[in-house]
Amino acid sequence: MIIHFLGSDVFFLVFTRYIDEIYLQSGDGSSKILTTINLPFRSAQNPLYRITDFEPNAAHALVNGKLHFFGGGNSKKIARLEDCTLTELTVRLNKEREAGHAALSIENGKKALICFGYLKRKLKTCEIFDGSTTVSTFASVWTRTLVWTHIDGGLGLYKNLPTSVGSIDAHQKAETLSATGWTSLPDHPKRIWAHSLVALENQSLLLIGGFDWGNDGYLQSGIWQLKDDNWNQIGELLQADYYGSAIYIGRSIYYFGYLYGAIERLDFNEAEELQSVSKIGNYPGPHWTGNFYLPVLFQTVSNYCI
Repeated sequence: MIIHFLGSDVFFLVFTRYIDEIYLQSGDGSSKILTTINLPFRSAQNPLYRITDFEPNAAHALVNGKLHFFGGGNSKKIARLEDCTLTELTVRLNKEREAGHAALSIENGKKALICFGYLKRKLKTCEIFDGSTTVSTFASVWTRTLVWTHIDGGLGLYKNLPTSVGSIDAHQKAETLSATGWTSLPDHPKRIWAHSLVALENQSLLLIGGFDWGNDGYLQSGIWQLKDDNWNQIGELLQADYYGSAIYIGRSIYYFGYLYGAIERLDFNEAEELQSVSKIGNYPGPHWTGNFYLPVLFQTVSNYCI
C-alpha cells in the first residue's frame, strides 16, 4: 500500500555540522524546531561539539530502521542514532573513508553498502554493514590511466540495484552493482559530481543538482532521470546547487541545497511524473557558514527529541 502525505504531515530531522543546531523540519516548511541530540563522547572542553568524526563528511544510511553514520574525519568509525542519543559502535569500517564516500540502504533496509571516498588515496572499494559486522564486497571496475573512482558520485538505486554516477574526477561514467560485480550503464550527459541520487518506485533513478565540469565549472540545476537505460532531463531546480541532500517521502522529494540554503520540494503524480518544483523555505541562520554541507535527513515524528 502506498501512503501519501501532505507536507504538513511530514517531519524529518536535519543534521547540520554542529550538534546544537540539529532541528526538526516540517514538509511544508512551516515549522523548524531545535532538537536535543545527546553525544556521550562530548567533552566539557568542547561543549559546542562539532561532530568531526561523523559530520560534515560522514555518509549515512538506514539499517533496520536506525540511522547510521559511516566514516568522516579520518576514521573508520560507525555511529548509530538510538532514540535521542548518537552512539559510537565498536564495529569499524574496513577502510578509512574521510570524505567523498557514499552509503545506501540495501536488501530492504537490512544492510548498508558503503563505497568510495579517500584518505591518503582514492578508493574504489566497497563494504557491507549488517548492523553488527562489516564485510568487503566488489570494488568499482571503471578506471583509466589513473585511478578514477566515483568519489562524490553518490549511491542510489536503479532497477533496485546500487548505482553511482560521475565523480569529482570529472567523468560521466555510471555503474551498477549486481550479485556478480559492477557493470557499466549509459554515461550521464554531463561530467557531474556533488549531486544527489534518489530512487523512484518505478525503478528509475533521479539525479538532482550537482557541479558540471563541462560547463566551465558551474553548478547545474537539472533534474535528470535514468529510465529504461536512457538519461533525460525532466525538470530544473529553482536554484542550482551542489553538495545537497534529498529524501523521498510519499510523492515528494525534498532537496536541501548547500551553497544557497534553499529548501525545494519536487512533487510527483501517481505515475511518478514530475509535476512541480517549489521552494518551501531556507535553512535557519546564515547558510554561508558551511553548517549545511551534506545535511543528513531522517524521516521521523513531529515531536522527536524536542
